This record gives sequence, structure tokens and C-alpha cells, in this order.
Amino acid sequence: MLCDHGAMPRISAATVGEHRAQTRERILRAVSRLSRDQGIDAISMTEVAGEAQITRTVLYNYFPDKAALLLAFTERVTHYFIEAYERELPERATPAERLRVFVGLQLDGLLAHPHPGPADLSAALGPDAYQRLADHVEPMQRILTGIIDSGVASGDFHAPDVTATARMILAVIGAERVPLLSGAVTPREAEEIVSGFVLRGLSRHTAEPA
Repeated sequence: MLCDHGAMPRISAATVGEHRAQTRERILRAVSRLSRDQGIDAISMTEVAGEAQITRTVLYNYFPDKAALLLAFTERVTHYFIEAYERELPERATPAERLRVFVGLQLDGLLAHPHPGPADLSAALGPDAYQRLADHVEPMQRILTGIIDSGVASGDFHAPDVTATARMILAVIGAERVPLLSGAVTPREAEEIVSGFVLRGLSRHTAEPA
């Protein structure tokens, strides 16, 4: 991809550090754009270099392989998720409201940056890189366990094993990946399906019938 005059665009920066930061940002923005069209797993390093308007040599100076690139991109997405979660939370939100916001943002992320399921992604990256990827999304999992913990403490939720419950909720969210990407459901329809299902499962009234 070239600029209007057919030349590779220049990055203007006052220092080498600023130049590297700007180039890194362009690379990650390129990954973001490409992932919307073809999924994170299908992106090649050549495509990323072309989209970022840099050479492959420059790209490899920043990220030695695709796994390193995806780890950096995942860290970026996680940071944005946490910012959006904190921004969109209603003041004095209940545990149920917090859970709905979490589910909605997770589904938006699935649609914005499509990726395969955990098994396929692990096969594509290898077990070591996949584990590092999982470590990068741990802050989002901590948010979810915190929501469940607060609901249990307030008496709104029933979850004897919070960690296992969080894993199951993430699995339910992930199950909407294919319907979302195929257009079978809208993000808001998926949010209602997942939130309704999860909240019914967490309800103390459901867990403890009279």
C-alpha cells in the first residue's frame, strides 16, 4: 500500500525512541485492520508489512515471528478492553450489570478481531506461545472472577467454585463466535442470549429451589 505520490510514507519523530514507538503502533494497527477481514490466525507477516507500509525486514526487527506479533496485539486488545470496561460501567453497577458489560465487550471483541477457538489457536501457535497468549489475557479473567466474587458476596450469585464458573462463562461467550461471524446473530442478540443464560445459571433462586 502506497501513499498518494507512490512512495512509502515517512514517520516523523523527534527521537529514535519515538520513531520506534510510532512504527510499532502502525504495525499493531495494521494487525487490527487485517484481523477484521480474515481473522488473526490467517494473517501473514508479509500482509502485515504491506498493510503497515514497511518492509518485512523492518517488521522482523520489531517482531521476530508471528507468535511475538500476536502476543503484542493481544496485550494491546486486553488494555483497550479494560479501559472500555471501566468507562462503560454504570455508576454503582450491580454484579449483574457488570457481568452484562463484560459479556457485551467480549462479544464485540470477537467480532472486531476474529480468531479461531482455543484448540485451533494452540495448534497454530504451539503450546508455549499459546500459554504466553493465555497469560496476556489473564487481566480480563481476573475482572470476570471479581464480578462473580462480588455477586456471591452480595448474595446475588451462587457459584461454589468461582474459577471454574469463570471458565464456563468464557466458554459460553466463545460459543457465540461462529454465529456472530456468520451473521446469524447480532452482537446485541448474542449479548442477550449469553447474559440471560449465564445470569439464570448464577441466580441463587435457580440454585436453591424452595
